[in-house]
Amino acid sequence: MAYGTVKDHYRQELKGIKEAGLYKQERFIHSPQKADIAVEYPPSSPLANVVNFCANNYLGLSSHPDVVAAAHAGLDERGYGMSSVRFICGTQDIHKILERKLSEFLGMEDTILFPSCLDANGGLFEAVLESEDAIIADKLVHASIVDGMRLCKAQQYIYKHLNMDHLESKLIEASQDCRHKMIITDGVFSMDGDVAPLDEICALADKYDAMVAVDDSHASGFMGRTGRGVHELKNCMDRVDVITTTLGKALGGASGGCVSGRKEIVELCRQKARPYLFSNTMPPVIVSAAIKVLDILSHSTKRRDKLEWNTRYFRDKIEQAGLIVRGETPIVPVMLFNAQLTQDFSKDLYYEGIYAVGFFFPVVPKGQARIRIQLSADHDREHLDKAIAAFTKIGEKYGILGLDKKEIIAKYGD
Repeated sequence: MAYGTVKDHYRQELKGIKEAGLYKQERFIHSPQKADIAVEYPPSSPLANVVNFCANNYLGLSSHPDVVAAAHAGLDERGYGMSSVRFICGTQDIHKILERKLSEFLGMEDTILFPSCLDANGGLFEAVLESEDAIIADKLVHASIVDGMRLCKAQQYIYKHLNMDHLESKLIEASQDCRHKMIITDGVFSMDGDVAPLDEICALADKYDAMVAVDDSHASGFMGRTGRGVHELKNCMDRVDVITTTLGKALGGASGGCVSGRKEIVELCRQKARPYLFSNTMPPVIVSAAIKVLDILSHSTKRRDKLEWNTRYFRDKIEQAGLIVRGETPIVPVMLFNAQLTQDFSKDLYYEGIYAVGFFFPVVPKGQARIRIQLSADHDREHLDKAIAAFTKIGEKYGILGLDKKEIIAKYGD
């Protein structure tokens, strides 16, 4: 059979991934998603109770009893699945309620739901931009944005990460022969935890007559004074043209995404975006739970405020311990630079009761391996102190406390 030769090739490729220390091993969780979880790792091993520091559960709502109750109600009242796409027979009243509530929460004119934010990013650009137009993107935008750009015929320009001078030069270049221009950036960058200077981006967009699009998946619900996102944090809520975001992180943690923005952009997505036209509608159970999440966030900033305190406390303590961290958000990358060191460090953390996964190539560039901590409003101070103690103990084991990047690379390689 023809697959025999191909199978050998694939086996060698997998072997090479393992030998390079880049193989990703999944863990099996036997409990709801919350701060304390029961994990089976390696497979068939006894369950371990650990503190989860790698979920996108920023506001601790994934297993909130009111959200779970709303999901049950949605299941009972509207059924399990829609068995259709939106424009055929896949739109219920609750889908429109959720779209309206998202528009109000994000401060945008209209909203369209997608099965995921990956699908939202996959459908947006092709629907609103053509070959005579231009996309100007931050170099580190999310992979789903990159995929969406590939599906679009618009001319593409890439500017250096967070570099406004380089962005301006690309805007000048694109202005010479492009009709419409759209700047696209993450609000919070998922691997580094840094924040786009959205106010400066909007100023440049005004200067060069460009639209501004933001993927705010790692910000919606908790960044800004009332958790609206980076556009609230940077005081430019009325200047952003389109936001893509997810319901799979702070806003409930299940799945689903949206495009929220100018009503014409949203309507074009409704008419032309392929992931919307050819994917089943979000199931009622998720829609009902997401509506409850937005109600919770609209009535109180308590969870957002606790997350902010947790972020300041953990970042201060982990830096004082002598480890290298980046960013300024609840995403806290602890930089180790070497893939094998990162995997060993993560495994040691697990046996100290801390669940935090290592990231390395191809998820991040070679030589930029890290353990990404994600803080949650579900974490109490005892959880944070346990993690800080474990990082300090293991950092001492590998002799990296107080070392800079060059010294760590000299010791372990990159």
